[in-house]
Amino acid sequence: MSGRALSPDMWTRVATAWLPFADGASAELPLGRLLRLSLFQVSAGMTAALLSGTLNRVLIVELGVSSGLVAALIAIPLLLAPFRAFIGHRSDHHRSVLGWRRVPYLWFGTLLQFGGLALMPFALLILSTEQGRALGLAASGFAFLLTGAGLHVAQTAGLALVADLAPEDRRPRAVALLYVMLLLGTMVSALVIGAALADFSATRLVQVIQGAALAALLLNIAASWKQESRRSRAEIAHQSPAPAFGEMWARLMGEDNSRRLLLSVGLGTAAFTMQDVLLEPYGGEILGLAVGVTTSLTALWALGALCGFALAGARLARGSEPHRLAGFGCVAGLAAFTLVIFAAPASNPFLLMAGAALIGFGGGLFMVGTLVAAMTLAQRSPSGLALGAWGAVQASAAGAAILLGGIARDAIAATATAGQLGETLAVRATGYGAVYTAEIVLLLLTIAVLGPLVRAQTTPTDTTPRFGLAHFPS
Repeated sequence: MSGRALSPDMWTRVATAWLPFADGASAELPLGRLLRLSLFQVSAGMTAALLSGTLNRVLIVELGVSSGLVAALIAIPLLLAPFRAFIGHRSDHHRSVLGWRRVPYLWFGTLLQFGGLALMPFALLILSTEQGRALGLAASGFAFLLTGAGLHVAQTAGLALVADLAPEDRRPRAVALLYVMLLLGTMVSALVIGAALADFSATRLVQVIQGAALAALLLNIAASWKQESRRSRAEIAHQSPAPAFGEMWARLMGEDNSRRLLLSVGLGTAAFTMQDVLLEPYGGEILGLAVGVTTSLTALWALGALCGFALAGARLARGSEPHRLAGFGCVAGLAAFTLVIFAAPASNPFLLMAGAALIGFGGGLFMVGTLVAAMTLAQRSPSGLALGAWGAVQASAAGAAILLGGIARDAIAATATAGQLGETLAVRATGYGAVYTAEIVLLLLTIAVLGPLVRAQTTPTDTTPRFGLAHFPS
């Protein structure tokens, strides 16, 4: 083989051996085409790393914006996520004059994402000045709104397109590969952005964010180019009308344990995400870490999440009970937030890094466990609606938790430093510690809600979904 290029078949065998879930490729959707289509997930991971992994620390520490305002800005895209189920429903029945269903939504979402990122750095710089605070806040909110809306529309349409193109027997592995690409995009982008902002300046911030905007545009165009076949006018004319959304939702809510499951999803997601806007500022303000070092916390979180997903997949393949798996994720979260809390009094950044990785690991176990449980509901209800409900609750809880976490940190830190909580707690770290303690309490409540679901589950049967990662509605 020396001196000769790898043939396509040989390249596919090598990639299948080393790339997780590469066996999701098929004759209808070859590996090269599938990897090109997955570029929209790389774009989404890059945007997520920028919004929740870098800008929060830069705004709070370098630009002096209050964490409450930053939390509100970062929560805006997450609060739009419940509309993803409606977007997917619309793309299922879209009647385009060009014959496409998914691509118009993917392109429209890409343009929104590009516009929001292009506007964002200038809005943030205005926000950091006292005289331009009101204008900057309005412009920043609009930029985050555009970016979040575009991200959700593009991701929803892209994942639906993969489901259309992949054959039924390969669809789970194909979608799992796309989610791996999302996490890899988040991890690599966090490292690249952190390195680019190591010597922070306003000019460098503008360059990095606008570079991300251009990269997102190019990646999404490359991902969608010539992927979806055009339908004829006759096929569009004979398309079935969309079913009533309200009726199907009432049917889903009537299923056994569906409300308890969604409550546990909301509580657990809030527990794992309340710190999203605070972890990097905590490292910068309390432990004195540089921008590049704190940005690596996002990469550690993504690495931990990948490990959690891999373990969850292996355990589910052996018949583990999904609710119990989600409970183990909560237990890992308890250890993670304990490490993060003690990082400040110990002045030990390694405790913070270990905690960040363990947060991702526990969150991965929890999300996969509850997702597989939602898939069990999907066997008796429309799968898109059941998984959409899981995603809607998960995203709404994340957005609300991030907002409340930022506001609580500001209020408690101001009270503590004013001496109203005693001399021992009169430090800035008190505000952060209170939020992390609240997350521990939420995890304990989540375990309590999950308990009856575990007891209600009988021994694993063949009807239990065997690898829930594949249907992750990311």
